[in-house]
Amino acid sequence: MRKLSLFTLAAGLALSLAAQAADQWQLPVSSKKLANGLTVVVSEDHSSPTVGVSVVYKVGMRLEPKNRTGFAHLFEHLMFQGTPKAPKGVFDKVITGGGGNNNGSTRPDFTNYIETAPVSALEPILWLEADRMKTLDFNAATLKNQQDVVKEEIRVNVQNQPYGGFMWIDIGGLAFEKWENNHDGYGSFKDLENASLDDVRAFHRDYYGPNNAVLSIAGDIKPAQAFALAEKYFAAIPKRPTPAPSDFREGLNTAEKRLQQSDKLAQVPAIAAAWKMPDRGSKDQPGMAVLGELLAGGDASRFYQGLIKGRELALNVDSLYGLTSIWEYDGPTIFTVFALYKPTTTADALLAAMDEEIAKVVKDGVDEATLKRVKTRLLADWYNGLESFLNRADTLAKLQALWGDAKVVNQIPGWIEAVTSADVQRVAKTYLTVANRSVIDRKPVAMLAAPATADAATKP
Repeated sequence: MRKLSLFTLAAGLALSLAAQAADQWQLPVSSKKLANGLTVVVSEDHSSPTVGVSVVYKVGMRLEPKNRTGFAHLFEHLMFQGTPKAPKGVFDKVITGGGGNNNGSTRPDFTNYIETAPVSALEPILWLEADRMKTLDFNAATLKNQQDVVKEEIRVNVQNQPYGGFMWIDIGGLAFEKWENNHDGYGSFKDLENASLDDVRAFHRDYYGPNNAVLSIAGDIKPAQAFALAEKYFAAIPKRPTPAPSDFREGLNTAEKRLQQSDKLAQVPAIAAAWKMPDRGSKDQPGMAVLGELLAGGDASRFYQGLIKGRELALNVDSLYGLTSIWEYDGPTIFTVFALYKPTTTADALLAAMDEEIAKVVKDGVDEATLKRVKTRLLADWYNGLESFLNRADTLAKLQALWGDAKVVNQIPGWIEAVTSADVQRVAKTYLTVANRSVIDRKPVAMLAAPATADAATKP
């Protein structure tokens, strides 16, 4: 995947960061790369006799095979279905039996597998993770079973839910041009059914080698101990060639995109408005974080106060950064605002109100008191997210995989602190434009005069 230099973002911040360093919590971070390419990250913390473990593979929806939409998600499920040495059920039984729990998720640029447990269970966890990195139990029955599981997940979470994930699935399909960025990574039934055992074997071979992975351990362990365990369980796994990614870069959009959808389950209309964001590592990324919080971060935000309290157009306002967070992407992504709105108003009225609030930021910037409040909330959320050993291990693994350096975890607070009113103005003016905006207006079927002509409901 394309990596942007950290120096791009660091330029101009050195003096500010030095002045603030004494006031920041410095998370302990140690890292080592094994001979086979596996990067191991450790954060030592003896405040609890537990550990969090995360294994992040640098592959996600963006790199799955064409005509196999949802394959990276399907493969995530298959990783829990057993190996020749640890048959189906052993993984969960060992971890839960040791007092822990586990999970996994798929995003555009990575797939992560996470566990938390008492430190006494660390070695079994690492053995299990290394075992499924080596190989899986490739068999037709397991593949068919998990194809059905994923399809049922889509039915439950998308098809049978009001609004159907249109604010995190369909909006990307509208906003982006390239297949890598705009296809439905959750999965289409047809593509899921067409996945073969050969596809599964090839995907594991190509993307699940140690040289395409990061192992992160946070908690009650010293770095030297963790590195020794990583060597013990992972060092013998040979590195494997990883295919070069296609060029999935995209520029900002130059003309607004609009789509209307019908919804059989929704009671009120909703809107998803999305803008393409700055590249990871650009000087505008911290400003985008502050701007997103200013506009849509809770009850004090401009959109909440302006659209719900002031103009009384919307019933709620929420926001998201693609399928992940503001710091965890490595390709084109979007800032999306999702709102339910009153049937007595229109999507155009809601968008006009958003544009007014954005225009105020572009014209006047942000006063110091508001800027401080927004930054404080961002910093509090950042530090709170690192308290849990599980979240800490996972965050460090993702930062190492996407940025190439887990120690970015200690730089992000300084980047947030260094954002000025002028930065927020520039980012709003550059990215939150009508031309760079994509909009889906999702209406209950009963509200549409002729639903048959506007039925673009989310497809599996």
